[in-house]
Amino acid sequence: METINQGTYTMPRIGEKAPEFTASTTQGKINFPADYKGKWIILFSHPADFTPICTSEFMTFGKMQQEFDDLNCQLVGLSIDGLSSHIAWLRTIKERIQYKDMKNIDIKFPLIDDIKMDVANKYGMIQPGESDTKAVRAVFYIDPEGIIRTIIYYPLNLGRNFDELKRVLIGLQTADKFKVALPADWRPGDDVVVPAPSTTDAANKRMENIEEGMTCYDWFFCTKKLPKETVEKEILKKK
Repeated sequence: METINQGTYTMPRIGEKAPEFTASTTQGKINFPADYKGKWIILFSHPADFTPICTSEFMTFGKMQQEFDDLNCQLVGLSIDGLSSHIAWLRTIKERIQYKDMKNIDIKFPLIDDIKMDVANKYGMIQPGESDTKAVRAVFYIDPEGIIRTIIYYPLNLGRNFDELKRVLIGLQTADKFKVALPADWRPGDDVVVPAPSTTDAANKRMENIEEGMTCYDWFFCTKKLPKETVEKEILKKK
């Protein structure tokens, strides 16, 4: 347990229900996560509006929004700024900021008004060792049943890797769909890990009769092919 701003909060953990809340956003009022049941959700926080790293990240999220939509994923942003600040900042991004190959970026996903830091505290986004007035760069992946599946924290001065954010989402969906695990640096088309046997007898049988298409490095470490086309068809819905 951690005491923050005279309140006691339990840091959310992987495998738990996502904490519920109601909030005003740039896209209207939301009931979270109930409004997005049946979808994956990426809930992410940023330290403040009108700051450079956050601007680069929001532009990247905006540019990639269709890619996340295609993965049945709702983006929801948060900072401990008010709604009027959010709206002015997003308008500035669209009308004035050109960064790399991005310009005229229109942010259409909700950005939460959290001046009282209620949501930020519920999700452990306020970490006094980093800052007690700004939210760290937290990322929560929440599945269609409202369960937290992955949590990633970044410090205030380091922008997120968006290739990794998307890879994690595809990986979670792939692991669920095909009942497999994924090795280091996995990307669609790479071999996947077959769950290890739970008993010695099962392990011995596996090594005596290795299934076609499976490669075993030892009894506990076997992989098999999962073609990129199969992942794209089932996860990315490509024909």
